[in-house]
This record gives sequence, structure tokens and C-alpha cells, in this order.
Amino acid sequence: MATQSYDTASAKALFEISGTSVAEWARVKGFSVGLVYQVLEGKRKCMRGQSHQIAIALGLKRGECLAVDEISRRLLANGSPGESN
Repeated sequence: MATQSYDTASAKALFEISGTSVAEWARVKGFSVGLVYQVLEGKRKCMRGQSHQIAIALGLKRGECLAVDEISRRLLANGSPGESN
């Protein structure tokens, strides 16, 4: 998980000063190149799915990328919604 928080302009600048292309970074990380550009351009809300994962990987937002099985495990460990603990 990214520890530094960036805005889109700062993230773009980091690519520029590092000499790494957005496309190369996306491919190495296993992300859609087009979707990474959309996230960097602010065209995605990044609430779920791959755009959420991209925003976290870029340091644009805080959060976790959890597999469905891990979400289910955590929900079961905390009891069902509406259930008193």
C-alpha cells in the first residue's frame, strides 16, 4: 500500500521525473493502461474495482485492496450486518 498521498498532478510529475511512462507502470502493475490514464485525468471516481486499486497504487487515496474471500472472512468474523455483537 502506498504511504505517500499524492494528487493527480503530483503523481503525473513523479512519472515525469522518474522517466517511467504511465503505460510501462500500468503494464508492470497489471492494470489497464487506458484506465490508469482515466484515473490520472480525474475521469473515474475510483470507488471500486480496478480504478480503486489504481488510485491506491498511485497514492491518490487511502484504502485496501482486498480479495472477495478476505472481505467475506472479515464480515463473518465481525458477525452479520444488523446483528448485535
